[in-house]
Amino acid sequence: QVQLVESGGGLVQPGGSLRVSCAASGSIGSFDTMGWYRQAPGKQRELVAAAPRGGGTIYADSVKGRFTISRDGAKNTVYLQMNSLKSEDTAVYYCHAGFYPGQETYDYWGQGTQVTVSS
Repeated sequence: QVQLVESGGGLVQPGGSLRVSCAASGSIGSFDTMGWYRQAPGKQRELVAAAPRGGGTIYADSVKGRFTISRDGAKNTVYLQMNSLKSEDTAVYYCHAGFYPGQETYDYWGQGTQVTVSS
């Protein structure tokens, strides 16, 4: 059973920085993609950033130039560095891992970590 454990959330002032981490129970190299989603109160969960196994990164337009996703295979950990934070970045951030062998789909989620941007 895959387990994803997030950490690093908290309260930060507007303009500040925060890094959240996601530790996977298995090798992150076995996943087709890993990424971060977020869900604000009253809103749907949305993609923030993703790092497919083949390389490259994907970012939501709202975070481009401010957030950076990275993977550390040796530590089986995925990070999301968040800079120039805005109040609208306030949400619960969820780590996601996807494994898609053939026509099958396996999606795994962490428990979420709260990020609050407020003065």
